[in-house]
Amino acid sequence: MAVAIITGASRGLGLATARALAEAGWSVVVDARRGEQLRAAADGMPAGRFITVPGDITDPPHRAELAAAARGAGPITLLMNNASRLGPSPQPGLAAYPQHDLEAVYAVNVLAPVALTQLVIADLLRAAGTVVNVSSDAAVEAYAGWGGYGSSKAALDQVSAILGVEHPSLRVYAFDPGDMRTELHQQAFPGEDISDRPEPATVVPAVLRLLGQRPPSGRYRAADLLAADLAAGEPAADQPADDQPAAREPAADDLPAGVAR
Repeated sequence: MAVAIITGASRGLGLATARALAEAGWSVVVDARRGEQLRAAADGMPAGRFITVPGDITDPPHRAELAAAARGAGPITLLMNNASRLGPSPQPGLAAYPQHDLEAVYAVNVLAPVALTQLVIADLLRAAGTVVNVSSDAAVEAYAGWGGYGSSKAALDQVSAILGVEHPSLRVYAFDPGDMRTELHQQAFPGEDISDRPEPATVVPAVLRLLGQRPPSGRYRAADLLAADLAAGEPAADQPADDQPAAREPAADDLPAGVAR
């Protein structure tokens, strides 16, 4: 049975992806700092497929507990480093960025993903698995006021690229989901109406495309992956054509010997 670790999965893209994988037969081991919210997210999930490990991803004992829970569920074939920290809201310019806040942003967005990857790299290599590091357009575009978050995601992009070169049997993706209607996005634009942004669930088909097709390691934008589906005439996973069955998520039973493909 394929096992995925998804961090920051009490809401947003992490929760939406976890739900899609659990419904497709994966065992999904998830974490988040807000334990009550994480446990509430388990309601309605397939029984035994959504394993919650509340805690702070920057805490080494918590990361060890998360890895152990995943190993107990089966072969780890996917690590999705989704947990992110924006920093102060509104975001300050770099010249005025408090040092302790900058360190906290890097701790969540860069150091924790590296540390968790180190804990499960042997498992992923045995499974020829996949690492998805959730990035941002702020990693490649210089936006005033985004120096903390943007530079941390740029660092995560480089971590992803190097890990992919060092371990060619893995697939390592820096994944840019684009703007979404999430709490973090609202923090980035305090007081603004973000109701026009797409829901995180609309981005999940792009994640499933990466997992199902396993393109070469690299940086991928959800918008490009979804556009490729449309250009190929493939229906979105949640919007099948009238005369076609729904596009199927990569099911755990499809994965021989724990190998993600």
